[in-house]
Amino acid sequence: MSTAEIQPAPTAADVPELVVGFDLDMTLIDSRPGIQAVWDLLAAETGVYIDTDLVVSRLGPPLTWEMANWFPPEQVDAMVARYREHYPSHAITGSLPLPGVAESLAAIRALRGRTMVVSAKYTPSVRLHLEHLGLDVDEPVGDLHGAEKGTALREHEATIYVGDHTADIDGAHAAGALAVSVATGPFTADELRAYGADVVLNDLTEFPAWVDEYVLEQRLEALMKRLSSYDKMVVAFSGGADSAFLLAAAARAIGPANVVAATAVSPSLPAAELEPAARFADTLGVRHVTPHTHEMEREGYQANSGARCYFCKAELIETLQPIADEFGITAIATGTNADDAIAGFRPGIRAAFERGALTPLRDARLTKTQIRTASRSWGLETSDKPAAACLSSRIAYGIRITPNLLARVDRAEQTVRARLASYGLQNVRVRDLGESASIEIDADLLDRVDQQELVDAVIAEGFAAARVDPRGFRSGSMNERLSDPEKYRSM
Repeated sequence: MSTAEIQPAPTAADVPELVVGFDLDMTLIDSRPGIQAVWDLLAAETGVYIDTDLVVSRLGPPLTWEMANWFPPEQVDAMVARYREHYPSHAITGSLPLPGVAESLAAIRALRGRTMVVSAKYTPSVRLHLEHLGLDVDEPVGDLHGAEKGTALREHEATIYVGDHTADIDGAHAAGALAVSVATGPFTADELRAYGADVVLNDLTEFPAWVDEYVLEQRLEALMKRLSSYDKMVVAFSGGADSAFLLAAAARAIGPANVVAATAVSPSLPAAELEPAARFADTLGVRHVTPHTHEMEREGYQANSGARCYFCKAELIETLQPIADEFGITAIATGTNADDAIAGFRPGIRAAFERGALTPLRDARLTKTQIRTASRSWGLETSDKPAAACLSSRIAYGIRITPNLLARVDRAEQTVRARLASYGLQNVRVRDLGESASIEIDADLLDRVDQQELVDAVIAEGFAAARVDPRGFRSGSMNERLSDPEKYRSM
């Protein structure tokens, strides 16, 4: 199969995408100083008395409502227009982000979610505030208040809406979203709770921890529901954190007697991985099988282009299918997670999909971090296990893969790991670049170890030359060396 024939696997999910909406004033930003300055200016221009302290104490409703408290009906529209003329010059720079804003937006990004702002404020003003403060929001929406906010939230399929006002609760519920209130505006926590908020936080500093826990719970529930829908399952079990968690989840969902862990044995599997995999499966009480795969016999694999993983995964699933048939099992699952699905350079995902393999972790939108967190809560020994990609990922693209090259890389990595065991080494890769080897270790160890000793040890395992990479370990760093990386990003 040519790389041109390899197309991205379609996405699927058992839980909706995480889309979180936020109100702006007194939820994300304290805009009171700037807004008060504009009202003071308006009062000075018109000679009309305006209690600007009172005005900024009740932010939230549309500007026209507040303007009507100080000007006759026939002047409201003109005063609103004048207010908006002054706003960019006097209100933007005076506003500050409330505590926890940056961390809250980052938490949603880490969960592979999207963000939006839905505010009663004039839309151009919403954009100016976000741009001035450097707040990375996917979709800013203005000119909506109360239940009207539900229109935008529904349109963008928001599942959570965060605000400081009772009107924000109305907006969330109008969209069928979870109403999360922060007591940083005109209402107390008790008042927000009494009005009907689903969740009440003191401020946004509490939001990251809350959303992490809430989303993980939702995604784990979706995972277990999906797994429970199968009577039996074969799990492609590499021994890594992702497939180990999937194996443990499957055992919990349908019982260990109905789960088979299959660890493929081939020259591309690091020798040190097999025994721990067998031990882990035994602790769960699941059957462990170790079929031999023959990806080395596939030309597309040996050629080692950017599509190499396609041929490896094709071999794996085609090898597991007879095993599944033998046990009367129709479901074969891999440990692909939500991060894998968007990481690029993952043609193996497509190969597995074409052959009917399931991806329960990805379908539940579970990220690598969430899998490790859940693994720790379940007491799994693999929760902090370093990533361990197959040995072929250490061979520079374009160099034909042979068992001898893989064995040399394996020996070199074991040697480096043994020499740095006392340093608490987590990650090590010895990259075969053809003429030399590149040694990658945890970046925080680079200045603490004898690099020449590592170079000598790697050369002793059969490399002509070696060098410690000054950037340290980077997962997938071989992809940086592709001459045309974009060709493979969507595979």
